[in-house]
Amino acid sequence: MTTWEYATVPLIVHATKQILDQWGEDGWELVQVLQSPDGGNLVAYLKRPKTA
Repeated sequence: MTTWEYATVPLIVHATKQILDQWGEDGWELVQVLQSPDGGNLVAYLKRPKTA
């Protein structure tokens, strides 16, 4: 059974692609992007398989 680790990452609108590309290179998969609870910036929710 796969176990996962998760990360939440604030996104800067003018650098969204670069931020997501960097996390993707580190093995993270984008799950969803939502507006932050305070109504400000976007937040990316990511996951990747946990390593032992």
